[in-house]
Parts: sequence; structure tokens; C-alpha cells
Amino acid sequence: MGRYVRFLFTSVFFLFLYTASAQTIAEEESTLKEFQDTNQPTERFNVFFNSLDRYNVNSAYDWLDTIKIYMSNAQKTGDTLATRLYKVMQAQVYNDLGEYDKSTALAKELYEIKDSLDAGSQKVVLDVLDDNYANLQLFDKQIEIRKQKRELGLTNNVSFYDIYSNLGLYRKARNQYIMEVKPTIADNDSYGLAKYHSKVGNYLRLDDSAPTALSELKKAKAYLDVYDNDISTQKSEADIFESELLKAEIEGNIAKCHVMLGEYEEAIPLLETSIETLKKSPNNKDQSEVVENTLYLAEANLQMEHFTEAKKYLDVEFDNISVLQTIKKNSLLAAFYDKVENYKNASIYYKRNERIKDSLAKKQSALIKQQLVTIVANEDLENSQRLIDEQKRINELARSEMKAKDERINLVFISLIFTLLGFAGLVYAYLKSIKNQRLIAEQKRIIENSLVEKDSLLKEIHHRVKNNLQMVSSLLSLQTKNTRSKAAIVALEEGKSRVKAMALIHQKLYQNDDLSVIEMQGYIESLINSVQSVYKKGGHNISITIDAEGTELDIDRAIPFGLILNELVSNSFKYAFPENDENGKIYIHLRKNGDQGYFEYTDNGIGLPEDSDERAHSSMGLRLINRLVNQLQSKLNIDRNVEGVRFWFNFN
Repeated sequence: MGRYVRFLFTSVFFLFLYTASAQTIAEEESTLKEFQDTNQPTERFNVFFNSLDRYNVNSAYDWLDTIKIYMSNAQKTGDTLATRLYKVMQAQVYNDLGEYDKSTALAKELYEIKDSLDAGSQKVVLDVLDDNYANLQLFDKQIEIRKQKRELGLTNNVSFYDIYSNLGLYRKARNQYIMEVKPTIADNDSYGLAKYHSKVGNYLRLDDSAPTALSELKKAKAYLDVYDNDISTQKSEADIFESELLKAEIEGNIAKCHVMLGEYEEAIPLLETSIETLKKSPNNKDQSEVVENTLYLAEANLQMEHFTEAKKYLDVEFDNISVLQTIKKNSLLAAFYDKVENYKNASIYYKRNERIKDSLAKKQSALIKQQLVTIVANEDLENSQRLIDEQKRINELARSEMKAKDERINLVFISLIFTLLGFAGLVYAYLKSIKNQRLIAEQKRIIENSLVEKDSLLKEIHHRVKNNLQMVSSLLSLQTKNTRSKAAIVALEEGKSRVKAMALIHQKLYQNDDLSVIEMQGYIESLINSVQSVYKKGGHNISITIDAEGTELDIDRAIPFGLILNELVSNSFKYAFPENDENGKIYIHLRKNGDQGYFEYTDNGIGLPEDSDERAHSSMGLRLINRLVNQLQSKLNIDRNVEGVRFWFNFN
């Protein structure tokens, strides 16, 4: 009885699982079933090529078997059009399976009769041949197909960047891609910019520039996020699917960069999600990315010593894997067996790689050189023709511009004649009218008022500048009180002194009637009083003689002079009289006659130290003085032979 109950329970359980499974499969729409339910060959053609994921339920082999049956029936009934359409689909399936020789044979048959095919079929055939020749590394034939595309109007240009990439010339591929593609993308095309930065980033990654590649790929992801979040643009299911594939490709390449940089934990989740999305794509290139990402996922786990996970990914069998991917897989398997100390198996995979590499080197070296010559020759020919066409276009534009320029000159000449006639009429009317004299007087009064207003505004500006500089000085004072470092206090005091020197210039300007010049005698006296207020413990017993009576300087010269004097007087107060300033003397002489000027500063202190030349390079004050003198287009002279020190220079 118990055995019967268990049997009944097991039967019900499996029946439930079968029903649930059947329901799940039914819910997931099979593109192949939709293909079979369609009656016309052209409609089947559209279902096949317009499906986002034709291998969602049924494999490529299921599709191949079905298409062969339909093609056989079409051949029996003599339906030539249907036979050609099924052959196009069959060529695409072989391409998706990586059986490039079979795909090429079928596509070449169709290529011979391409004139009898519609535009859609022509494009598919040429695209399949293009991809097949790329995978078979027959790049000269690939270029011929691309030229055919251009002649049929399916493309505007024959691009070489992906061919260079297939040859391992990633930098050249990147440069040509940037040159050709970047000018064609609008600034507001977020999706186009995402594809562009993704491609550039991938070329950088392949060229072993992982950090720079990572930056470009993150830009690509940011642009794609903008596109995905843009609700103002209507997106079809195909657009959304393409966006998901691009995101998976970008994230996969970001993860590869992380692996190259040794950042394995960041790489693993990105690789896993990228693989899951790319598996849905019928595109052979995306399936190649699945293989590449799986190998990187195995490498990341291997480096983290997650051996079980690494081996799981290395044991995955792929329908289509390139020679380079096979080499990488063998290397990872060898490394895995090395780490688990199974050296016999490791040796097997190392030897496999050596055999593959030797064979590859023999087959490819001469071929690649020959094809490189072909590519470069073709490229030069195409570029030369393009340059000739461009030059013709430029010449036509130049002729058009010359003609337009002549017309503009004639128009300007005629306009000038009418303007002169009008001006003559105005002059005549002005001479005849007394009212215009009153108008002139009124305008004169307005101008004079404007000048007065301008002077007032300028004075107000100088007043505000002076107030702002005083505020800066006050802030420096507050900072001094909150600072304990003696060196910082000294530096702040010096800064405050320099700010006061500039503030004094603006104060003198707004106090003057003439805003263009400053009377230097009074300015120097005020400046010295200001410096003495900073150095409260020194300078009050020093006899200061100022000889600048009647000398006036504009603001461009007055500010440098004020800062120079500030530094010199401050230095005298601080260093010239270290013991006693009772007999201290400072002499300041400033003269300007016409274009020539002369400045002299002397004190009778202890003079400059022996190493003053060396200090001139390290002392902030002396460096500032030299720069200010250079600003006045002069050179500072220092005389150490007199008692104390003497600074002097000529200026214009």
C-alpha cells in the first residue's frame, strides 16, 4: 500500500513538472514556430531577419534543418525566388554557427546572381561575405566586398579600421576609426556617442592601455544611460534590445580592463551579467564576445584561487571559438593544472599551444604581409581619389565665393554712393537750420554731464576697491591673531603691508581731481606712515628724506612703485638697524622728466649680507622687487660700496 502511495505521489509530481515546463515553453514565444506558421517565403524571410532573438528557444541547427526542408520543397516546385530566399537564410545560419566555408560557398553562389535579388537580400549576402572573409582572414576579398557595397549604395565609405584590428594593428585601427566616425556623430546623439566611446575604449584595451580604456568605456556607459533614460525619444523593441546588447558589450569590456588591472572582484559580476545578455543575440560577433568574457571570467576566478569556478568556465564547450581564443583557453587550462599541481595535464596544454602557435606563424606571416601591402595600396588609392574629389569641391566653392564676393563689393559700392548722397543732404540741412545749433549745444551739455558722471563713477570704483583691499587687510589681521606660528604671522603681516600699499593708491586716486595720475610725494609719505604702523616697535627714530616733489605717475607705474617702496622700507625697518635706529637715515629720490625717470633708495644701516645674491633667489621680498622692476621694463641695481645699501634704476 505504501509503495503504491509513493508511486502515485511521484507520478503526480512529475506530471506537475511536465505541465509547468510545457506552460513555460508555451509562454516563451518560439520564433521558429512563427516562421513555420507563416505561408509566404518573403514573409518567412522577414520573420527570420527581423526577429530580435531567433535562437531564443530553438537552436541554429533546428533552424538549419527547417530551412533545408523548405528549400527542398521550393526546388521541387521550381520556385526560384523562394529558393534564393532560403539560400540567403541558410548562408546566414552557417555564418551564425561559425561554419564560414559553407556560408561563403552559398553566399558566393548568390553573389554571382545578385542583380536578380532584391535590395534586402543583396545586403544580407554582402554582409555575410564581409563577415566570413573577416573570420577567414581573407582581407583583400573583404575589401572587394566593401567596395561592392559602396557601388550599390549600401555604404558611403570603405572602412579599414576593423581590418586593421583583425590584423592586430589596434592603434592604427583606433586612429582611423576616430578620424572617420567622430565627425559623423551629432553632439546630442547619446546612442551614437556611446557606440563611439565603446569602440575607442575597446581598441585601447586591445592595445594594452587598460586605464585609458576604462575611462573611455565609462564615458560610453554614461552616454548609454542618458539614452536609456531619455523618455522623450520613442524606442522600438529592436532599439531596446540593441541598447541592452551594447550595454552588455561595454560592461564586458570594463570587466576585462579590471582583470588586466588585477581587480578581479569588480570584474566577475560584470562578466556574468554581460554573458547572460549577449547569449540572447543571434549575432556571431556577440557570441564571440560570450566566449571571450567566459575565458576572462575563468581567469579572474583562477587568479582568486576559486579553482572549482574557474574549471567550470574552462569546461564550457563552445560551438564557435577562434584560434586566438583556443590559445587563451589552453593557457588558462595549463595555468589551472599548474596551480592544482597536475603538471602532466599542464604540460599537455602547453604543448598544444606551441603546436597551434607554430602552425599559425607559418600560415599567417606571409599572408598578413601580402594583405597589408594590398590594404595600404588600396587605401592610398582610395584616399588619393578622395583628395582629388575634395580638391575639386573646394575649387568649386572658391569660385562660388569669389563670385559672391564680387557681388557683395558691388552692393557695398552702390550702398556707399547712396550713403554719401544722404550724408550730403544731412550736411546741407544742418547748415540751413539754426535749430541744429541748439541741438549741438544740448548734446555738449549732455556729454559734459556724462563726463562728470563718469568721473564720479570712477572715483566710486576706486573708493570701493580701496575699501575691499582694506577688508582684505583686516581679514589678514584677524588671521594673524588666530595664528601661533611666527613664520606665518610674519608672512601675513607682510601680505597685509602689501595690500595696504595698493589700497593707498586707490585712496589717492579717488581723492584727486585728476584720476589719471598720482602725486607721489604725498603718496610716499602716507605709505611710510602705513608701514610704520605695521612695525610698531621700529622705524620711529629713523630720519626719512623724501625727494619726489612734483613727480606724478599713472596707476600702471604707481602700483609697482608702491609695492617696491613697501618692500624696501619694510626691509630697512626689520633688518637695517638691528641694535639702534637713533642715527638711522633713509633717503628716497624719485624723478620723472618727460619719458625718462629715475628712482633711488638708500639707507645707512648694516647693509646686505655676504650671501645676498643667493638670498635674492629665495627671499620673497627681493624676488618681488626684481619682478616689479622688470614690470617697469628696467633692471634693479644694488650698490654695496656705500655705507648701508643703495638701490636704484631708470625707467620710462
